[in-house]
Amino acid sequence: MGTSWDPAVYRRYADERSRPFHEMVGRVRHDSPANVVDLGCGTGVQTATLAARWPEATIVGIDSSPDMVAGQSTDLPPGVTVVRGDIGDFDASGIDVVVSNAALQWVPEHRTLIPKWADQLDVGGTLAWQVPGNFDAPSHVLMRALADSDEWSPLLAGVLRGGDSVDSAEQYAAALVATGLTVDAWETSYVHVLHGEDPVLKWVTGTGLRPVLDALDDEQRPRFVDQYAALLREAYPSNASGTLFPFRRIFVVGAKS
Repeated sequence: MGTSWDPAVYRRYADERSRPFHEMVGRVRHDSPANVVDLGCGTGVQTATLAARWPEATIVGIDSSPDMVAGQSTDLPPGVTVVRGDIGDFDASGIDVVVSNAALQWVPEHRTLIPKWADQLDVGGTLAWQVPGNFDAPSHVLMRALADSDEWSPLLAGVLRGGDSVDSAEQYAAALVATGLTVDAWETSYVHVLHGEDPVLKWVTGTGLRPVLDALDDEQRPRFVDQYAALLREAYPSNASGTLFPFRRIFVVGAKS
């Protein structure tokens, strides 16, 4: 994953971003894992909360971004560490619980990694992940359409991926069932009420817009952002109460017995 990340920007809307993580972890039925790994952990803020759930476990957060790892929380609980690493290189052997929150969509080969991890897990282990399912939402459709326009396609061709970034809950469930795991899969559509000026733009600046921002230079970047912001204002109108931002997410929890 070669996209750059700004921890301060990503922490914007931290409460909204953390809720799916906690709902995913709440469906993990493992009372006393010895080793827990959080793939794509960012700065480890959410990883740290796993210590309250499993205080006796050794918990490791792994993220490929040097900026995120460098910006890791300074108050990580005992037993929790954050290290730099590539999800594609991860080996689940000897791990009791593997979780991943909104990271696998950045890994094109994750569909082949998931059954490999399932095979590597020891009996009693659990594999759980959550990915965004909103690639067909206006926020992403408009971004791709603008990137494909005559003005921007010479600079942004191939930078953005579409709905093929993730599978449906049913597809993921079928893949895990085929490995012999017991599966709990579901989808949730949140409706976030965002506040401030251009709040949807601020949201995607910390996530989906990163590849575009990385591909453009300092002169090009503001022009693209201004055009995209205008499209978002029309698609997500604001009023005095805020801006409604629907966001679909896909959850999968698989247990090995």
